Amino acid sequence: MSVKALKQMCQDFPGVQHALYAHPSNILVYCVGDKKFAYFKTSDPEMWRFSIRVAPERFLELTDITGIKPARYMGRFHWVTIVDHTVLPAAYLAELVAWSYERALGSLSKASRAALVKA
Repeated sequence: MSVKALKQMCQDFPGVQHALYAHPSNILVYCVGDKKFAYFKTSDPEMWRFSIRVAPERFLELTDITGIKPARYMGRFHWVTIVDHTVLPAAYLAELVAWSYERALGSLSKASRAALVKA
């Protein structure tokens, strides 16, 4: 799965908004409500890196794979940075991104979730 396809997948989830944080961070952030679920680097040399939140039991499993590491500053909250997206099968990568979205959506209040469904 390409990074472009991953970005499109993030954008296609219901209620998703994105914001581009310019220099010095150069990050494209996807969120639902006010909860972030994916970060994509937009500048060289890290242009192909992206970060997502994963389940605690998958955190150790994933960080043992070459090309995946704990996310800077967010690793303690079970975020991983995927440096090389080709190390994971596309279906598994899509499942991880969907879990990150569902986790962010689930952390919203019931009223916020209901408002997203109506919109």
